[in-house]
Amino acid sequence: MPTSTSKAAKETALYDELIGRSRELTVLGSCSAVLGWDEQTYMPAGAAAHRGEQLALLAGLQHDRATESRLGELLSVLENSSIAADRDSIEAANIRQLRRDYDRRTKLPRSLVEALARTTSLAQQEWITARKNSDFASFRPWLEQVLELKRQESQCLHETLVKERRAAAKPAHPEDEPKPDAGATIYDPLLDQYEPGAETSRLRILFKALREELAPFVRDIAEASRKRAARGEGVKTSILERSYPVERQKMFGEAAAAALGFDFQRGRLDVSAHPFCTGIGPGDVRATTRFDARQFSDAFFGVLHEVGHGLYEQGLPVEQYGEPGGEAVSLGVHESQSRLWENAVGRSRPFWNYWFPIARRVFQDALHDVPLDAFLAAVNHVEPTLIRVQADEVTYNLHILIRFELEQALLTGDLPVADLPSAWNAKYAEMLGVTPTNDAEGCLQDIHWSAGLFGYFPTYTLGNLYAAQLFHKANADLPGLDDAFTRGEFSELLAWLRDKIHRHGRRYTPTELIERAVGEPIDHRPLMASLRHKYGALYGV
Repeated sequence: MPTSTSKAAKETALYDELIGRSRELTVLGSCSAVLGWDEQTYMPAGAAAHRGEQLALLAGLQHDRATESRLGELLSVLENSSIAADRDSIEAANIRQLRRDYDRRTKLPRSLVEALARTTSLAQQEWITARKNSDFASFRPWLEQVLELKRQESQCLHETLVKERRAAAKPAHPEDEPKPDAGATIYDPLLDQYEPGAETSRLRILFKALREELAPFVRDIAEASRKRAARGEGVKTSILERSYPVERQKMFGEAAAAALGFDFQRGRLDVSAHPFCTGIGPGDVRATTRFDARQFSDAFFGVLHEVGHGLYEQGLPVEQYGEPGGEAVSLGVHESQSRLWENAVGRSRPFWNYWFPIARRVFQDALHDVPLDAFLAAVNHVEPTLIRVQADEVTYNLHILIRFELEQALLTGDLPVADLPSAWNAKYAEMLGVTPTNDAEGCLQDIHWSAGLFGYFPTYTLGNLYAAQLFHKANADLPGLDDAFTRGEFSELLAWLRDKIHRHGRRYTPTELIERAVGEPIDHRPLMASLRHKYGALYGV
């Protein structure tokens, strides 16, 4: 009969094997990440077909490794071991999350995984051309292919998700009233990949409450803007459309990124058609933006946004690389970091108290005659526009709610792909009062659907909701943050985020993590309170 010591030693050996396999999978995935980054930055257009084959092969190899029966055997033993007894331990969290990943991956056939990697790689290149030419018709067959593959993926994952929900709905005690059975829509398994535990039905309720407060607030601001403009007191956004040499923009953006805490010895900033950030591995975080010599805001706030993602990646526990404990918990939490730095910090008066004098020296020709108040009004100007990535802080979530509704209809087939441009335009007219004049400023403006990222968009609004709650709590915990920003000091806020968010990896669910950090449930009201406080004062509404 084995002793407790030998049993513990065996369990430890099995756990070490599990983590070793997990790390190998992560390294293999990082190879795909490098190729994906290169595809969006430096790869010549003629390499698209070959890159698709490379990514398909890597995806297949990773899938084979991730679905090996040995992984399932290890998990079955370790789930009931002493190592998993303490649910809050990082070891228990790793076992729990690896089981979650394994159950999903084993439901996906390798042929589907390869087809998705190959098709989305090619579709992204076709999207770039279609967007450039404002030609949805040329992109339509690619979107139809991607959608069909994503429907197949959802069907494969549906049963696992429903079983999880049913298990979670069981009462803790037999005498308790059982909870209603939790089903899943075709959208749920895809949403769950980006925001584990999120449910379409609950998001609809949350987003509806947000929309009911946000839409009238946007209309009130628009009316106040019209009245000001009639009096000749309108915001002069043209000051952001003067000459801003690209090299100086790059230098200024990198200086701000470094001040926030982004480590350029472990990261870099490049240019891409659509800004993004990807964590390749320890010491390798890559952010991108896009520059326009006649527009200051797009690139600079794009840098702050992507650097927010980068700070999260650089703050994950290096010693746990390759384990769930060393990975970001969700895209919603990831987005909370980018939106917090971009908006709560980067558009604030204390931030620009420090950075505006520097900006005037760097961009002397453009800003020599611009006072700080005029500049702040311009970078915080609220106006319904067509392009999501250029949207102001107030109207941004309406862009997301449009996409949230449309992509559900695309997946169910209620919205034929051929009708997407007209449906898109109708939604923009309804929610924002603006109508695209072409496909490039309409349904072709985002790369997400060409990359197969259905279920991704709602994480942007979740990120905004999380960010508002986190920043409110940070200010309560750290009196004097505004004074620190005015001095160009941001380390105290970064350290707080490292402690509350970054260091935990996937130890908790996204909801658990945020609620532990802020001490209250997820709610739309803190975001609305923040917007009303800031923009109500700016616009007198």
